[in-house]
Amino acid sequence: MGRRRKSKFQIDDTVVITIYGTVGKVTNVLWLDGTYVYEVNKSEELYKESSLQLLSEYDGEIYEKEHIDIEYKFFIGDIVQVKGQGYDLYKVVGFRTEIWRYKDSSWEDIIYELARISDGEWLEAGEADLTLLADEENAEAFLQKLGLLYFIKNQNGQQVKEASILLENKEPASDEEKRMEQINRLLDIYNDYRFLYDWFKDEEYVQIMRAAILELKKLTVDDKKTS
Repeated sequence: MGRRRKSKFQIDDTVVITIYGTVGKVTNVLWLDGTYVYEVNKSEELYKESSLQLLSEYDGEIYEKEHIDIEYKFFIGDIVQVKGQGYDLYKVVGFRTEIWRYKDSSWEDIIYELARISDGEWLEAGEADLTLLADEENAEAFLQKLGLLYFIKNQNGQQVKEASILLENKEPASDEEKRMEQINRLLDIYNDYRFLYDWFKDEEYVQIMRAAILELKKLTVDDKKTS
């Protein structure tokens, strides 16, 4: 068996991919099926020696390959709101970049593919129409905290005053244990709706918060009268 010949190109050689007329650096040299093949610019495609030529020896036309740096604001798993879609929440499930090139102008559009949290309905939106509510790392905790939101909407999108009804129909406190249970429930309602208001700035949440505070004050006053 004869000795394997030396490869024509070495790692870090600057070469021209002759079929494209583009320039790159050799990043790996492999021996496959009795011949050398070359990786250029760490691409997945491998080139035979006949497809490459050292830049210093190449006398054909060189085509400059465009390098585009795209900065993404949102990533898969992020929770977002979409302009024009009310309070609905969406999860980013994919994104793509559309590159437009014309004679006198050029631009790139980033399109995000979304799934609505409540029912999985699919939607596409541009970057300018999205507002980040929680990144992928914090998405689960955010949705757990925000779970109340989907229980206070009916099918027509009108908010159901479950918390207000709860306050109006409460049973009178008959002993300390019931009173403390009611106070804790009111505090939970207040904190949950304050969280919702901080995110969505809906005055309806403020009204429920005020109702909770009024009930807390009544309980405190009643407690002082009986003490």
